[in-house]
Amino acid sequence: MVIASIDMKGGHVVQLKNGKDLVLQRDDADSLISEFDKYGEVAAIDLDQALRNTDAKGNTANTPLLKSLLRKGNVRVGGGIRDVKKARELISLGAEKVIVGSAAWNENPGENGLLNTAFLDELVAAIGKQRIIISVDAIHGKIAVKGWTETVDIPLVEGAKAAEKYCSELLFTCVEKEGCMQGTDMESCRALRDAVKCRVVVAGGVNSLEQIVELEKMGCDVQLGMALYTGAVSLRDSFIGCLDWEKVGGMVPVIAQSTAGEVLMMGYANREAMEKSFDTGKLTFFSRTRNKLWTKGETSGNFLEIVRLRADCDRDTVLATVIPNGPTCHTGSWTCFSAAPDAKSSMERLYDVISERFANPRPGSYTATLDDKRVREKVMEEAEELTDDAESKEEVVWEAADLLYFVSVLMYKEGVSWKNVYDELDRRHKEK
Repeated sequence: MVIASIDMKGGHVVQLKNGKDLVLQRDDADSLISEFDKYGEVAAIDLDQALRNTDAKGNTANTPLLKSLLRKGNVRVGGGIRDVKKARELISLGAEKVIVGSAAWNENPGENGLLNTAFLDELVAAIGKQRIIISVDAIHGKIAVKGWTETVDIPLVEGAKAAEKYCSELLFTCVEKEGCMQGTDMESCRALRDAVKCRVVVAGGVNSLEQIVELEKMGCDVQLGMALYTGAVSLRDSFIGCLDWEKVGGMVPVIAQSTAGEVLMMGYANREAMEKSFDTGKLTFFSRTRNKLWTKGETSGNFLEIVRLRADCDRDTVLATVIPNGPTCHTGSWTCFSAAPDAKSSMERLYDVISERFANPRPGSYTATLDDKRVREKVMEEAEELTDDAESKEEVVWEAADLLYFVSVLMYKEGVSWKNVYDELDRRHKEK
């Protein structure tokens, strides 16, 4: 599959040729990650950090931009990660994985060994092997370091085999091909794929859908930059092209789940249905009984609006995260796996109801009468009743429900979502 790359330099989104020459510059990172996240993981690369263009606190002109990206998708971060403290900080801010380059390698491998094992051992102990990606970027077959300005005497495959012990993925960039739009070094990709068992991601020079599909069949993912920004390759076509259509007989299973994680339905899609899903933003299937495409909700109005799609590790099943506009099942049930007519209660559902009450006040709506002062008073009142008055299990349940309702109203008024709260809890968990 394709991982879209957002490379940052001087506070801008950029694409460079051979890691040096500026080819394009943009200032729409938020809209880019919103689009990229629909199709898969996103790599955010701080080029200034890699080149040590930092201030006294270790920040760069890209730091505010990077932090804003970390809560908006499945983001991995690279560029100048040289110590465990920085890696832990990025994970706590929302990075799913960190990409380690120069710091992983010894500058004098003949004397000290290929890898900086002291650093890597500490890093694995701090954040776990599964969160680590090691760059095996190479110039003419030798490992490149220091923002690709130097090489060390470590052959690509030899370095990769040693590095695999410390990471869940290897990121290979053919530096001399980077940004040139001339195709990548397929021979080196094959040698690397044959040499290691972990996930391999290829970057640098990939310029066509055909090459992406070839790399996918080889067992390699692609991190895409220049070809994506110039329009030579589309994420839609790449996602669809990388699915294992031969294995599934031209019909891939698609599981729809809500943003709260509740499974809503399962159907099948051919290539045309997948294309229509991406083009319309509404989940579309192929009806095997009627032998035609059908967009869920086209008769009932209960569309499934797409948030993101993800292929599984075998590329033979797709998980669609969606926003349902009403019951999903043709029976009138909220999901095809229960008889309930409404969604299960959740903090997100409560928040949505509160939002709707303020947007479209109904006669007699209590929620719509709550101003800022009153809702804060009610939070304090309900918290006191929960802590001081509730004694039995039933009373605790009752008072806790009241408190969560008023907390949700307060959050809505302050523009805070439950996802923001979950993200903060996740950040705290990752710190420990």
